[in-house]
Amino acid sequence: MTMLLRGPIDKVRPELAKRQVERKDTSGKVLGTVDLEPTIFGLEPNVAVMHQVVTAQLAARRSGTQSTKTRSEVRGGGKKPFSQKGTGRARQGTNRASQFTGGGVALGPKPRKYDEKTPKKMVRLALRSALSDRAAESKVALLDDFGFEAPKTKSAIAVLQALELEGKVLVVVAADDDATQLSFRNLPGITLVTASQLNCYDVLANDWILFTDATLPVAEKAEVR
Repeated sequence: MTMLLRGPIDKVRPELAKRQVERKDTSGKVLGTVDLEPTIFGLEPNVAVMHQVVTAQLAARRSGTQSTKTRSEVRGGGKKPFSQKGTGRARQGTNRASQFTGGGVALGPKPRKYDEKTPKKMVRLALRSALSDRAAESKVALLDDFGFEAPKTKSAIAVLQALELEGKVLVVVAADDDATQLSFRNLPGITLVTASQLNCYDVLANDWILFTDATLPVAEKAEVR
């Protein structure tokens, strides 16, 4: 019987897509076109990795504070409810057992952590896959700068209307741009994150992603795919 020995198979990665986005101002005027970084916005989305990372993110958000009392934690029950013999009933040692009303809960939930360990490379790949998916659908918007001198919700609404962004919008703002954060935070359907807080779940949970020149992701020195 002849055995067929297989050699190593080189994994062929799909070619990175080159995508562009129109750069606009707060009035909706097109200022030019910007090339999106292919290693961030041009990947073939890895659905399996995105699913695993999003599941881990949602699990980490669970408080895990649910708790029930066992029979040893329920108050009372120090005396036998009835005699051991002569009643015709099954013997019982305490009325705080799980089979009695008001007794402890058998195998009930206790406080626990739901955190899952996810490799950093996987988290980065999931985020880039999500960004690439939105870029492929032309759901990435770019603004030169919000330029809010003072917090004003009406100005934030005007920007969204000028850019023609409908549905749920993920607004990526600079960490020190307090005026913009205060202007958008009360609007329904708007999710505010800073550039460092950008994550896979928020990208997938919104229809549009709005970046500025200061928050648009660019290539890193050492790319990891």
